[in-house]
Amino acid sequence: MSDSATGPAGLFVDLGARAAETLARLRLARDVEVGCSARRAVWTAEKTTLYEYLPLAGAPRARRRPLLVCFALVNRPYILDLQPDTSLIRRLLGAGFPVYMVEWGDPDDGDRQRELNDYLEQGLGGCVRHILAAHGIDSLDLMGVCQGGVFSLCYSALHPGEVANLVTLTTAVDFQTPDDLLSKWMRGLDTELLARAGNVPGELLNALFLALMPFRLTQHKYVRLLTGGADQRAVEDFVRMERWIFDSPPQAAVALMQYVRWFYQENRLIRGTLELGGRAVDLKSVRAPLLNLYASADHIVPPAACAVMGRYVGSRDYTACAIDTGHIGMYVSRRAREEIPQRIIGWLGAHAGGARARRRAAR
Repeated sequence: MSDSATGPAGLFVDLGARAAETLARLRLARDVEVGCSARRAVWTAEKTTLYEYLPLAGAPRARRRPLLVCFALVNRPYILDLQPDTSLIRRLLGAGFPVYMVEWGDPDDGDRQRELNDYLEQGLGGCVRHILAAHGIDSLDLMGVCQGGVFSLCYSALHPGEVANLVTLTTAVDFQTPDDLLSKWMRGLDTELLARAGNVPGELLNALFLALMPFRLTQHKYVRLLTGGADQRAVEDFVRMERWIFDSPPQAAVALMQYVRWFYQENRLIRGTLELGGRAVDLKSVRAPLLNLYASADHIVPPAACAVMGRYVGSRDYTACAIDTGHIGMYVSRRAREEIPQRIIGWLGAHAGGARARRRAAR
């Protein structure tokens, strides 16, 4: 066997050197910060906090309607503001939007009996009411992400007058499509036992998500990092993503049980049998203009689960678009830096007049 630089031994030496360099860069990146936009807490109730992002210096002061972003319970929303070059939040601020974010916090043992309707009406509803009162308006723009998109659809159905325009990202409406591996697993859960067991640790749910694509989401990405000769910037990007992936909050027992049973096991949202707080959730009551963006290579929320939304909502102004990326790619990929912000900003700009203005123009 040759020991030349071009032979097999030389290749292993080169890979070892790359790995050593990357490990050194990883040590330097241990304390890298996540979240890049300044914000302030403006309202809180229970564990839920509403944050207002501060305007960017030099951003246009257009008269935009406030935009409230509702993220999922199962992950932290700072993925939308992870770093400046991939931050959807910064792109929205740069376009002059007043941007708010719902943060759900971490439930403790005292929240075990908290229900989905509590999150919807007290949490999301409280945020909406605060923004409407602060701005002296009767409706806002709402953007829901993943499970937060499901909440946003439900809220828009129950409170149609408070939502002027609705944007959904990676949001399922059909929870039993044939290619939905997560759904197949969820349908086998004993939800009564789930509720009795208490709050579910975030680490457990995170392990479930990683198990959907175990090789790609575990060993493969680490091997690629160590052997790819990543520079310090790439290593820091990687560390930020890893911090977000493994920073999963616990889930309130009853709320998680209800979500698994009502959505994954019984598919109530599209069957028209979902009730929250004693009120029927009818997607035909979602009449606001709606932009539905989803990923064509999503392994958590398959595109087929999202693409059918237009069949069920009552919106006459409905736009759907599949983005050529995966679930997390919707938040941090090149598409997240370019195409997705452009689509959202352009669509919201075209709908800035709201429903009343469009009705006047149609007369």
